[in-house]
Amino acid sequence: MEKVAIVILNWNGREMLSKYLPSVLQYSRDEATVYVADNASTDDSLTLLREHFPEVRLIELEKNWGFAEGYNQALRQIDAEYYLLLNSDIEVTHHWLQPMTEYLDAHPEVAACQPKLLSIFDRDSFEYAGASGGFLDRFGYPFCRGRIFETVERDNGQYDYQTDILWATGAALMIRSKDYWDVKGLDARFFAHNEEIDLCWRLRIRGRKIVCIPESYVYHVGGGTLPKSNPMKTFLNFRNNLTMLYKCLPEGELKVVMRWRWWLDYLAAWEMLVLKRNVGDFKAVYRARRAFKRWRKEFENDRREIQASRQVEVIPERKMFSLLWQYYVKGKKTFSQL
Repeated sequence: MEKVAIVILNWNGREMLSKYLPSVLQYSRDEATVYVADNASTDDSLTLLREHFPEVRLIELEKNWGFAEGYNQALRQIDAEYYLLLNSDIEVTHHWLQPMTEYLDAHPEVAACQPKLLSIFDRDSFEYAGASGGFLDRFGYPFCRGRIFETVERDNGQYDYQTDILWATGAALMIRSKDYWDVKGLDARFFAHNEEIDLCWRLRIRGRKIVCIPESYVYHVGGGTLPKSNPMKTFLNFRNNLTMLYKCLPEGELKVVMRWRWWLDYLAAWEMLVLKRNVGDFKAVYRARRAFKRWRKEFENDRREIQASRQVEVIPERKMFSLLWQYYVKGKKTFSQL
């Protein structure tokens, strides 16, 4: 069994691989095995890997499984103590792996961790996708140390301490293989978006911990697959977030939170239409609500299993305030103000 397997999922990402894979090999080859799992790319990614990166272990998947099932398919073929799921648009740094590996070795109660994510375009600022560790508010809205909604903070060392988090970013997620498979991995039905939050929440329900290790830091391009304003991304985010809530919310909160989300989602849709003139995202929210309603019964068994596995009634990293109220009404734009 390998100690650490770094697994990069690729789909038509030749440009990102050629630019950022060298840093992964340079700073990781002595501490981990590097894999690229290819989701049936139609560009020349495979040619690039074979000709210029022969030391990379290549897993060729027969079709584009999406992010969630793509990783499940690839990780089934890898025997390692720790998986490190890494986006192809990440530039890593010297000794980035050591702090995370040593922390997991020393803390068996911790299932997963992430490094600090900084922007590759502004290296003194956090990156949107995960910043310095993720949390949820009562109604399922994700936020991070260093990023709330569209407000991204500069990194002045204000979050340079290890802390428990609710979710670790899928852009650079180190996780024990045993924990990954104990909860059946990423939910393939999500395809992409919110799947790492769902995975981490299920682990926290079981009493396993998730931690940010800011001594390790990487630089992330972000938005390499879909731009921030994209109807498909909006659809997946809303549909998957609602599904995650249905699966993971405690019984006593489910109906109340889902009622609130009905109002909040449609309010968001009309705000997209009236204030932003974004018809595509407006329609995407409506489609997401309908899609969730259609497939909710498909997750009834999941909900029963997850609730039966519950070891923790109150998860401190799930904050019981409304992030919308804190941000838009009280004007609290940074994590340290909450």
